[in-house]
Amino acid sequence: MKLSICNTITDSKGRELLEHGTALFPVSCYEDDLIALSVPWHWHDEFEVLYVTEGRIHVSVGTDQYTLSTGDGVFINSGILHSVKSADTEKSEIHSIVFHPRIVGGGVDSIYWQKYVHPIILNPMLRQVYLDHSEIWHEAAIKEIETAWNIFVAEKPGYEFDIRTSLSSFIFRLSQSHPQNAKRPSEKIVRDNERLKGMLLFIQQNYASHVTVSMLAESVLISESECMRCFRSTMGISPIKYLKQFRLQKAADLLSTTNAKIIDIGLSCGFQDTSYFIKSFKKMYGSTPNEFQKKNNQV
Repeated sequence: MKLSICNTITDSKGRELLEHGTALFPVSCYEDDLIALSVPWHWHDEFEVLYVTEGRIHVSVGTDQYTLSTGDGVFINSGILHSVKSADTEKSEIHSIVFHPRIVGGGVDSIYWQKYVHPIILNPMLRQVYLDHSEIWHEAAIKEIETAWNIFVAEKPGYEFDIRTSLSSFIFRLSQSHPQNAKRPSEKIVRDNERLKGMLLFIQQNYASHVTVSMLAESVLISESECMRCFRSTMGISPIKYLKQFRLQKAADLLSTTNAKIIDIGLSCGFQDTSYFIKSFKKMYGSTPNEFQKKNNQV
């Protein structure tokens, strides 16, 4: 089956808009080179599992940040804010699977949903699970993710059954093996995450226009200083720096998927000064927009 880069686009509520799989079979697999494009902050209703095939990556889930190396993996629960980027300079590649909980849980009146899947979705201590081989069950769990991914790619007759079997085994293992170091997030962390979702939504809706810290703060009814604190404590950067990075990521997406002119892409992503856009893009991606488009354009 044809794989694609997971270009993250969100709807009016900040939820990822990209459809993963189909209504009949809501599963998609992705192969991403994080040196070329990182995965910006977003969230979706589906479960996500990924493992590192080469290099190292940084995974951020709310206020938690973790570095994974080749062979490590992570599970990200439904509705959880997260991002993924390279932690290496030469190679940083991942395989990921995004799948709706109903693939393994069935309907809400099934025992699979009620006994195994729904408790995971509702468990505040299972926002994410890092599979870094620190516990015995991690290796088997990563193997199940890898098996499901390979089955998806091969797409042999009946592959849907085999993928569901591997993902079901993973979910059962997860439900029986809660991480010993998991902690219930504080009310402050929960509140900050919800505020961030609102402010990220505002950026996603308005990044092409003029955006200020005051406007971001007003969008979730907090002060400018609280807006700054929320971004720095959770994401480690200022809101304006995040805005700039988001605009550059949107530009990189357009450079990879369209033949639009550099000046038009810059303007559509909120950069009124083309020279500043080119300079900023080169600093973030190591090449000019023109060079990046020639190398990565998929049209």
